[in-house]
Amino acid sequence: MNVNQHTPMASPYGQPQPGYGQPTYAPLDGGYPAPYAPYNGPASAYQPGASATRPPDLRTPHPVSAPQPYNQYSPVRWDMQNGPPPMTQAPPSVTAPAVSQPYNQGAMNLSGPHPYPQHYGPPPTMQQVTNQMTGMQIGSGPPTPAGPGYGKYVSQPPVAPPTQLLPRPPTPKPRLPRSRSDTPPPPYQRPAPPQQYYGAPPPSQQPFNSSGPLPLSRSSPLLPPPLPPPSSPSPPPPTRVLCLHPVKLRPRLQVQVQVGSRSGSGSTGVPSLRSFPLPDPLPRSAPLRPVPGPDATSAPLPAQTAPYHAGPPPPRAQMPPTSMAQANHLPPGPQAPQVLQPPRSPGPLQQPPPQPGMPAGYPHSAFGQVRGPQPGYAGPTPVNPTTGPQLDPDAIPSPIQVIEDDKAKCNEPFTTGVRGQAPPLVTTNFQVKDQGNASPRFIRCTAYNMPCTADMAKQSQVPLAAVIKPLATLPPDETPPYLVDHGETGPIRCNRCKAYMCPYMQFIEGGRRFQCGFCSCVTEVPPHYFQHLDHTGKRVDCYDRPELSLGSYEFLATVDYCKNNKLPQPPAFIFLIDVSYNAVKSGMVSIVCQELKTLLDYLPRENPDMDSVVRVGFVTYNKVLHFYNVKGSLAQPQMLVVSDVSDMFVPLLDGFLVNVNDSRLVIESLLDQIPEMFADTRETETVFGPVIQAGLEALKAADCAGKLFVFHTSLPIAEAPGKLKNREDKKLIGTDKEKSLFQPQASFYNSLAKDCVAQGCCVDLFLFPNQYVDVATLGVVPVSTGGSVYKYTYFQAQSDQERFLNDLRRDIQKPVGFDAVMRVRTSTGIRATDFFGSFFMSNTTDVELAGLDCDKAITVEFKHDDKLSEETGALMQCAVLYTSCSGQRRLRIHNMAVNCCSQLADLYRNCETDTIINFFSKYAFRGILNNPTKAVRDTLVNQCAQILACYRKNCASPSSAGQLILPECMKLLPVYLNCVLKSDVLLPGADVSLDDRAYLRQLISCMDVAETHVFFYPRLLPLTKLESGSLPVAVRDSEERLSKGGVYLLETGLHLFLWVGASAQQELLLNIFGTQSFSQIDPATTSLPVLENPFSQRLREIIESFRAQRSRYMKLMVVKQEDRAELIFRHFLVEDKSASGGASYVDFLCHMHKEIRQLLS
Repeated sequence: MNVNQHTPMASPYGQPQPGYGQPTYAPLDGGYPAPYAPYNGPASAYQPGASATRPPDLRTPHPVSAPQPYNQYSPVRWDMQNGPPPMTQAPPSVTAPAVSQPYNQGAMNLSGPHPYPQHYGPPPTMQQVTNQMTGMQIGSGPPTPAGPGYGKYVSQPPVAPPTQLLPRPPTPKPRLPRSRSDTPPPPYQRPAPPQQYYGAPPPSQQPFNSSGPLPLSRSSPLLPPPLPPPSSPSPPPPTRVLCLHPVKLRPRLQVQVQVGSRSGSGSTGVPSLRSFPLPDPLPRSAPLRPVPGPDATSAPLPAQTAPYHAGPPPPRAQMPPTSMAQANHLPPGPQAPQVLQPPRSPGPLQQPPPQPGMPAGYPHSAFGQVRGPQPGYAGPTPVNPTTGPQLDPDAIPSPIQVIEDDKAKCNEPFTTGVRGQAPPLVTTNFQVKDQGNASPRFIRCTAYNMPCTADMAKQSQVPLAAVIKPLATLPPDETPPYLVDHGETGPIRCNRCKAYMCPYMQFIEGGRRFQCGFCSCVTEVPPHYFQHLDHTGKRVDCYDRPELSLGSYEFLATVDYCKNNKLPQPPAFIFLIDVSYNAVKSGMVSIVCQELKTLLDYLPRENPDMDSVVRVGFVTYNKVLHFYNVKGSLAQPQMLVVSDVSDMFVPLLDGFLVNVNDSRLVIESLLDQIPEMFADTRETETVFGPVIQAGLEALKAADCAGKLFVFHTSLPIAEAPGKLKNREDKKLIGTDKEKSLFQPQASFYNSLAKDCVAQGCCVDLFLFPNQYVDVATLGVVPVSTGGSVYKYTYFQAQSDQERFLNDLRRDIQKPVGFDAVMRVRTSTGIRATDFFGSFFMSNTTDVELAGLDCDKAITVEFKHDDKLSEETGALMQCAVLYTSCSGQRRLRIHNMAVNCCSQLADLYRNCETDTIINFFSKYAFRGILNNPTKAVRDTLVNQCAQILACYRKNCASPSSAGQLILPECMKLLPVYLNCVLKSDVLLPGADVSLDDRAYLRQLISCMDVAETHVFFYPRLLPLTKLESGSLPVAVRDSEERLSKGGVYLLETGLHLFLWVGASAQQELLLNIFGTQSFSQIDPATTSLPVLENPFSQRLREIIESFRAQRSRYMKLMVVKQEDRAELIFRHFLVEDKSASGGASYVDFLCHMHKEIRQLLS
């Protein structure tokens, strides 16, 4: 199979790093937490000192679920808090009964006696199961308005509801479906035994409503008397708790996402959390029921040293696991009226006062119980769905919920004028108004609150990086950067650090001088640039000049910024076509020649009304090279053959690079003749190094920059510089020598790439391989020159022509700059230390790109070299010097200012998970060049664990060590990181070739945040109903979400799949395929029939809009349920366990919790 798939990882993760205590407990005694949360939009609601609290709500009780098979990761208690437990109330009586609390998240208790102490015990007998179940309580209470495991936070005072005793029913009730006004689609059933990929969810699945209420039952445990609380200036936020642990056991693992920093009195130092004693692990086979009521062995939190005060554990609400079916959004069920009461002085919630600098109301969540891990995680075997439901995946953080919440919040343009304001997610459509900082389409940061000190950054382990896309295309409703021309004097710059004039420069002395915002140096203002200041100290022409009021703009560069101090020539495009036997036989040669006749009218240009000034040239090759003279005065093109490939030269100057309009007839004649000339060729060997050398020499002779388009089919084994051998060896995969397979096998291509960059010669490589071609080596020149690699394995003209031609058209037409140099300047205190992407670096500061197009992103990592100030923040300026496609030398400037913080809570409040994942993936994919893949995976897991352990230790409210507590904006970190770890690059399936892995590694290195997001977590849309103007709400990437009666569209950024269920409605099939029969659908089709019905029209519109958003054309693959192609499709259901050993989302969550507890113990 040649489709690039996401595969899972099989091996256990790494050991804790220095700086954290070594583990002191059995590794399998508790479940594991979820370490990730994506950023949910601007964090302006969480200002220092403010508390974000949830409104109470009442809902109908939720039915209780059936018994759950469990695993050896002891019972798990997932707590969802919206802040630390308040300490502002008087201690309750020791004998206070359990109180029903109207919190937004329910709590579930799934711990119980352990009939089997061993880790891998035999499954219990039915009698044991019955005995276990009859000793459990089931409580009911009001549900909440929250979604699955988390929801929106609203500032409200805490409410102390009336006391209520919970009855204990004699036996557990069977699980019943929720009452809904509309009936959900049929559940996804397990097919015949040989097919293992369907089945999993219980038959009583209910659709998940991400916007409506989720019924939860709640109760709080009996609370021990806390110490008297210190006085607090304002009531802290209430706590949302979702617990899963059995009766008559000590507290177990809980997962929380907190909205509130850890507080104390006075000191900002934070002692490490203390853990409850942990009971023996529960065998995976023990069935458990959610139980309300008091913790039978609930001991008070141990008294802690200042700044903490002992208090009761957070109240637990009850929530039986629910199963989420195909639909992700349904109307909410009936709701009880909301009751608000003023806070009472005595109550069950106690909390220390907010710590200075650590605002209350800091986001963190807690989620439901986890299943056991998978191979490589010492976990249980899969549970038979007929014996009982597993952990409800809806209780853990949902990427879809976060994405939809962010879309709902973004209803007005995003203005960039506020320093340190995080933008909406990449999955949200929004308009940007530039008011002094670069648009997030140009720059996205991992953290919009940078730590003030290097020690703080090291402690948190949050990567400080920016993903920069300098030439990004903007939507039609946004203004492209203005071009500023300062004449012969050129742009105004700081005398010391050479930063360009920008909104961060402060004018002084009446406007005669300015102080640099980056290095504080004072520079004279040139007389022609002088302007008076207004009463606020701003220049009166501030808003008339883009460089004084906008975050992004361009300067026209002077001759001083040009190579050899002379203005550049217009660039050239050279097409180099492989005409060996394989290339001709596959149809590639005739397709390329036919398409180029049309494409030459669409060469890039600045002004659409003007002709392009780009010149073109043509070369064909196999073992020798054929140059063509296409001068306009010739009647027929002339061929010149160079057979001495060891010393390449260009045999002609005049007539090789020509203007298209001047030579159109000769060019068209040549393109018609090439397929005929080589139609009967028997030459199978090719060269590759001399082909690039030929293009490079031609550009040197013309003294211009340009781009080579190379169309190549096979491993270059002919005698010539750059000759390669087949080194594909599957035995090396998984060994320490595997890294050598990703390194180029010849240094020839590294030096060739350096020469190309020096000339401004960018290379785009189109590969059409039928076997191993060593992409790791052939890709060196394209990657180093800022070019692209396109790969069409087993190319067939009929099925692959559309994808190839669309890629070629876009590649030729898209905006591109040549001979580019990028430098990132920063304010005092930080500096750019590392760069990831497709470029070349000859020193530590300048990123050199022979070509830079609108799709290329460069990820930049920053490190501290001094302290930063909270008052001034941190500044960065990206300056790109390039030659436009019209031959103009320009400087594009992007400025970004972020906040700085001295408290870890502020750092964790303003991170963006999608950008962190972009950085981690590029860091890891570069790491495999020098390290075993297992070591790279372990490093990623360990750094993620340290990020979350630091938050837990320093920012979260005191709680049991069994809890996993996540910052709100990182609650999706685990699911996304698991997708990176399971990717084909780090954990390949048996059918993934070495070339595929090298191709993906190079491709992802220059992706922006939106592309890595959809690549690692694909978009899965149910196509039951399609409305014009809006997309259906996506569902999570898991087989449990697929309905046998549905049709789904899955987008990965590189591929499109249309999955058709075996029981899909006839009307649906008729609307899409024009046939009512499932068996008549042709799985080989790559395009949908054009049918005259609104559904077909809308579906084709959606597919085209998806393709328009991506830099690569996505070929459509129709996948019928239980067909062979479904194995490929299932690779992209990234929340499930993958065939090559990668963990499911739930299991990885468990593993992360183990890692975090080891760091904290």
